[in-house]
Amino acid sequence: MSKSTNMFLLPLALVAATLILFALPQTHDTVSGFFSGAFGGRNHFNFFTTLGRFAILLGLAMSVLVSFRAGLVNIGAEGQMVLGGLVAALVGVYLPGPPLVVAIAALLAAMTVAALWAMLAGFLDRAFKVPLLIGTLLLNYPASFIASYCVSHPFRDVASGTTQSYPILAEARLPRFTGTLLDYGFILIGVTALLVILFERSSVFGYRTRMQGFSFAFAQASGYPTRRLFYRTLMLSGALAGMVGFVVVFGMTQRYVDGMLTVPLYAWTGIAAVLLAAVIPSLVPMAAFVFAVLATGAIGMERAADIPREAGQVVQAVIMLFLAGYAGQLMSGAKGREH
Repeated sequence: MSKSTNMFLLPLALVAATLILFALPQTHDTVSGFFSGAFGGRNHFNFFTTLGRFAILLGLAMSVLVSFRAGLVNIGAEGQMVLGGLVAALVGVYLPGPPLVVAIAALLAAMTVAALWAMLAGFLDRAFKVPLLIGTLLLNYPASFIASYCVSHPFRDVASGTTQSYPILAEARLPRFTGTLLDYGFILIGVTALLVILFERSSVFGYRTRMQGFSFAFAQASGYPTRRLFYRTLMLSGALAGMVGFVVVFGMTQRYVDGMLTVPLYAWTGIAAVLLAAVIPSLVPMAAFVFAVLATGAIGMERAADIPREAGQVVQAVIMLFLAGYAGQLMSGAKGREH
């Protein structure tokens, strides 16, 4: 599948999604409920909800993009985000100090832990020949189990009656835009995404990782530090996922809640967004926004027309059909890449 063909995946997927919406019963109520759920509500409340979800998906998509562009199939963003969110919550609860210091320390801790978790998968690949695809996938599970154990036992807020940590320091939380649930993490992720796109396009590191993704043999013959690029790319990818975990904990939930980062399938949707954009950086934000609209619009559709929100997941599944060929091509290329 050529890159020029891949660029048509997004409009084709949008057409398919629109056709499915119109094929559902109670067409008028369904469509109006969908768009109201994604963009309407009092004072456009639902639109800000969509933006919040979009920010999470965009951050994770950028994490995936960094590795995919380098030819590294890192599908462990979920575990990296989970550990980042857990560590951010623990820092926010237990670290004494001024609120700004606590917030910055939590962000750095989340990014560091997530980067190291991603690098662990790289170490398993290089030292024990565990394919990166398999290693990053399997490491999602211990990350989730570790987080579940921590908020179920030693760090659980028992009085809350729920499996979750204590709330983080109130003054250290990310502020919210007036009258909305959208927090300033939206700005942090948006600026980071812009920097990633510019960095990937105009920096030496971005050029080298891109060339390594196109042809590992070329990068090696050109004298690129391929081993160093391998680990640095994975660490950057993991750090971005950890940043998303911090944003969710310090902005949306203000504590770590068991399952809050895994049940919505944020990481897997981020992967789908990157594939939908054909791993083209400038198209990734648009693809992430499409998936955010699908998720929040499906909730409005359920309220207005009694259409189960799972219909939105059906639409996403159809979109994935457009991506299956390209995903297989990408993973086959990674499998055949030399180390």
